[in-house]
Amino acid sequence: MCPSGRTLSVETATTTLTSDFRPAFDVLDADHDGKISKDDLRAFYAGFSSSAADENLIRSMISAADSDNDGFVQYEEFERVLACGDGAKSSGVMEDVFKVMDKDGDGKLSHEDLKNYMSSAGFVATDEDIKAMIKLGGGDESQGVTYAGLLKILAVDQVGEAP
Repeated sequence: MCPSGRTLSVETATTTLTSDFRPAFDVLDADHDGKISKDDLRAFYAGFSSSAADENLIRSMISAADSDNDGFVQYEEFERVLACGDGAKSSGVMEDVFKVMDKDGDGKLSHEDLKNYMSSAGFVATDEDIKAMIKLGGGDESQGVTYAGLLKILAVDQVGEAP
């Protein structure tokens, strides 16, 4: 059972989570060393903002997920935070990611927002890939995709749901 009181089945935890959260983890792991560090988060934020990331926010994000207190967030820790659906942890982190990506602050990620995000994270994405992502997230090319749509793209909203 997660801290939020939601039950996460063993089958879901062992099959769904491994593939569902890996793309999000890989984007945040800027140096691709298998763990998210403060430097990784600084690099992530630097790709989307002209101002430096708030050090307190970065410290808080790491400490929220770093259950072994080694100063890094390994994939299993990242997965555990997101899988539990604990609003104070998973939603906050994902909402922060969304806000960083949403450069104009309109509450939607445009084609250009997603393309810039993928590029800065080191992922090659064609215009057709971005269009498919927006469609997967329930958005359209002219309006973009909402926060809920981003969660659909990353398959975050499907974890812990009844089959």
